Amino acid sequence: IEMFEKVNNDLVAAMKSGDKFTLSVLRMLKSAIIYEQTNGEKHELTDDDIMSVIKKQVKTRKTSMEEYLSYDRKDLADNLQKEIDILSKYLPEELSDEELTKIIDEIITELKPDGMKGMGMVIKAVSAKCGAAADMKKVSSIVKEKLS
Repeated sequence: IEMFEKVNNDLVAAMKSGDKFTLSVLRMLKSAIIYEQTNGEKHELTDDDIMSVIKKQVKTRKTSMEEYLSYDRKDLADNLQKEIDILSKYLPEELSDEELTKIIDEIITELKPDGMKGMGMVIKAVSAKCGAAADMKKVSSIVKEKLS
C-alpha cells in the first residue's frame, strides 16, 4: 500500500510540475497496478506484488528496446530507456553478479539439490530470499551453470 501511495504522490507531483513524460509513465504504471488488483478476484496488492508489476513493465520495455535497436530506431529506444529509468526508481537496487553468486552458493549448500532436477527448488529459494532485488534471468543462468 505504501508503494501505491508513493506512485500516486509522484504522479500528482509530476502533474503539478508539468512533467508530461513522467506523468504519462506513472499513469500507465498506476493503471497496470489497478489492472493487477482487479484481475480475477479483487484484492489489495502488497508492496512486493506492486514491485513485480513494475518489474514486468521494465522487462517489457527492455525487450521492446532491444527490438527497436535491432531496427536502428535509437530515438524510440532512448524514450524507452527514460521510461525504464523512471520505473526503476521504485525497485530496490539490483544485486551484483558476485552477491547473487554468493547467495546461490549458500542456498545450494543448504538445500543440496540433486543436479539439474533441483534447479526449480534452488531458483524458488533465491527468489524468496532476494525478492525484486534479483534479476531472475541471471539467477537462472547462474544456477544452471552451478548445477550442470
